[in-house]
Amino acid sequence: MLSHYWVYILHCKNGAYYTGYTTNLTIRYEKHLQGKGSKYTRSFTPTHIAQNWQFFCDKSFIMKVEIFIKKLPKKEKEKLIHYPEYLSQLLNSKLYF
Repeated sequence: MLSHYWVYILHCKNGAYYTGYTTNLTIRYEKHLQGKGSKYTRSFTPTHIAQNWQFFCDKSFIMKVEIFIKKLPKKEKEKLIHYPEYLSQLLNSKLYF
């Protein structure tokens, strides 16, 4: 079933990036700030949403996108943050997307 999803990258206080997905970015970010969003952001509080993308797709696709971003080196994540359109280039270059 197709739904609206967000994939997002959070910048955390330790300088690392956290990637996740959700159907409601505002509520999910608030949960991260409250320490209820994920185990990682419970330990390393986010400072801000570094970047986000909205998709209309099925859940299996959005989970693949999230995993794809999580596996990227930090420099690639920073490139995505500064050039959000780069994500579509990366996804289009991968055969499984």
